[in-house]
Amino acid sequence: MRIIGIDPGLRCLGWGIIEADRGRLSHVANGQCTSVGGDLAARLLSLHTQLSEIFVRYRPEAAAVEQTFVNRDGAGTLKLGQARGIAMLVPAQAGLQVGEYAPNAVKKAVVGVGHADKRQIDHMVRLQLPGCAPAGPDAADALAIAICHSFHAASASRLAAAIGAGR
Repeated sequence: MRIIGIDPGLRCLGWGIIEADRGRLSHVANGQCTSVGGDLAARLLSLHTQLSEIFVRYRPEAAAVEQTFVNRDGAGTLKLGQARGIAMLVPAQAGLQVGEYAPNAVKKAVVGVGHADKRQIDHMVRLQLPGCAPAGPDAADALAIAICHSFHAASASRLAAAIGAGR
């Protein structure tokens, strides 16, 4: 299964694509969509266009997005939420359901602790995806989100098989 992880951001939206095949993970591609200058609508359109091109090029079969946490800056949180809307809209337009994961859940799945820093995430992503060179911290986070989704999808598949076998 080809999985895209998306780390939403208005200035820099990270994306990472992995291939999950019977428990084996491999890196496909990663990068960062950036939007600079212009009004908010133009920046959101830029992110939508860039992310849509990634979907056309790599054709992911599953998608996962990091959930937004609310901070003290209400305006900043709202803008991040709008970028997150783009991160959820593009996979939905491609007909995919979108998995959503809290930042601590992603860190726990990839690093083993829920309060890992960006350096630790980058290190563990490189260990789990040999030969991978994340384009930046947002791309590394996106790859971690994809890895987290692959773990959750595999667990759900095993659970469904166990339930089906018990009938």
